[in-house]
Amino acid sequence: MKSVHPHNYVLQKNSSGFTLIELLITVTIIGILTAIAYPAYTNYITRGKIIDGHALLAQYRIQLEQYYQDNRNYGTAGGACGSTLPTSTYFTFTCTAGSPAQTYTATASSIAGVGLGTGANGYVYTINETNTKSTTSFAGGAVNKSCWLVKGTEC
Repeated sequence: MKSVHPHNYVLQKNSSGFTLIELLITVTIIGILTAIAYPAYTNYITRGKIIDGHALLAQYRIQLEQYYQDNRNYGTAGGACGSTLPTSTYFTFTCTAGSPAQTYTATASSIAGVGLGTGANGYVYTINETNTKSTTSFAGGAVNKSCWLVKGTEC
């Protein structure tokens, strides 16, 4: 019978799991991807909330035109408009009829604490009876644009 000498065995290293370097590289890559993706994601969410204000203002304009067809005015001269204001999670709406009540200005102002800037006037949009749209506040800064801004400060 042949005997086996203990030096004939090859010692094999049991490799299971990850090395510290592999884990550090993985964490670093995830950190870089997060730093790039998170701001883009939050901007995307903000633009979606802004569109809510635009859509409701446009819909409100249609309601005011229907009100005008029935009443030949937009509401109380120098006071409130005749149609019920829309409601939103992200914006408050106001509307003032002109004097005489043949004109109006409807306004959507962002609500504080819903991810649309630092204050209640983070975003402010208006529309009137001639369908003239304007942005007077965007991302907390005062602007004077004759369009509804969504992204950036250019129409």
